[in-house]
Amino acid sequence: MEEETSPVSYEDLAQIEDEFEQIDTEIMRKQYILSAPVYAKRQAAIARISHFWPLVFEQAPVDIDQYIQPSDSQLLAECLIGLNVTRFEVPLGPERISEEAGNPRSVCITFEFAENDWFTDQVLEKKFWYRRAADGWTGLVSEPVKIHWKKGKDLTMGLTDAAVRLWEARQKAGDMRAVKLPEYEALAKKVASDQSPSFFAWFGFVTARRWVSAEESAKAEKEKESRRNKRKEGEEKAASPEVDISDDAFDDQNAEVMPTGDELAISIGDDLWPGALKYFTEAQENADDEMSEADFEDDDAEGGSDDEAPIDIRSLVTSKGKDKDKSKNKAEDGPPKKKQKK
Repeated sequence: MEEETSPVSYEDLAQIEDEFEQIDTEIMRKQYILSAPVYAKRQAAIARISHFWPLVFEQAPVDIDQYIQPSDSQLLAECLIGLNVTRFEVPLGPERISEEAGNPRSVCITFEFAENDWFTDQVLEKKFWYRRAADGWTGLVSEPVKIHWKKGKDLTMGLTDAAVRLWEARQKAGDMRAVKLPEYEALAKKVASDQSPSFFAWFGFVTARRWVSAEESAKAEKEKESRRNKRKEGEEKAASPEVDISDDAFDDQNAEVMPTGDELAISIGDDLWPGALKYFTEAQENADDEMSEADFEDDDAEGGSDDEAPIDIRSLVTSKGKDKDKSKNKAEDGPPKKKQKK
């Protein structure tokens, strides 16, 4: 006689998925704490290597490279002197064992620049908070960063300034979804007309969907924890939170300067930053290969045109070597387009 098996409910599957998420979060948290001293040691070592970070960006994976325009390459090559990534919600002191530690997916990415012809800032810091919306959506949100561009040097063509103005106008109005503002109309118009924004437009990124405040996120997390506890106690169903339909319907992408800015942040934090030594080594190996090939080439510059060649960061930072085709082809139309609404 066959044993009867009880059906598996969606609630059962949700509980299992939730347990996996908790495990992933704890692994990320512990990995960050354990690796922090090693990253500090690496930072001290690479500080003595000239042009380390420009060379790393030259070898960046396509997920990052696709955002970098030729004008961005020149700025990064000539002026970038430091990069740092921290998981600022995870404490590294004695309090790190606290169960109340924040989410390790929240990330702060800091760029350090030498004095340059483009802007007056020496440090540009971009913070991303991992938050949960009332309707269950989770993801990174950020605040636009003001870049103090020098006259006529704004690579974003006014996008970052417009993003900051809208942010400030919404704060003043007390409504982070306000659209009936001149600042909103001005930014939406700029976004619609600019098809290939500079890498630096990323500093104006706010959200891939809509802004989620710390208060909304805390409430949503508390409700999720309550539902989790009810499932553990064996209750048949943990009621889903009531959500205002407008929460799900509202989408701020018409005024988002870089709709995939969250993906770029993840690529920098999870790939470029931990893999920096690998990318630097690849850049050096490629440079050595090119120097070897140069011994067998005719040094005749009149044989072709370099008009369409992309800027090579290595040649800029070392003042030697020739223009080359990048090993990673840029997307023909620049950075990714707007995300599809969910």
